Amino acid sequence: MNNFREVNDDILKDWLSFREDDLCSLTFDEDRKHFVYFDEISEKILKNVPEQNQKYVKKQLDLLDENFIDYICYWNEKYYRNGFCDGIQLYFGCLNE
Repeated sequence: MNNFREVNDDILKDWLSFREDDLCSLTFDEDRKHFVYFDEISEKILKNVPEQNQKYVKKQLDLLDENFIDYICYWNEKYYRNGFCDGIQLYFGCLNE
């Protein structure tokens, strides 16, 4: 049997990818309210940085953006995956009793 707690190319990975696309579409006002508008924030920061430092600051902001996305993806997958596995174990535990 597949161990769904391990990160593989499996149905949970496909579902997380689908949810990510769905959530990033910002179809609801509440979603837009809580979205991280990183590009807009970066632009505002760069407008207030001296020209000789803009290239460096932009590179650091891009690294921050990549790191933040990696962080969010890691934790989302970890907790969605483990939550799913915990739910399945509870379900089968109830069936076995």
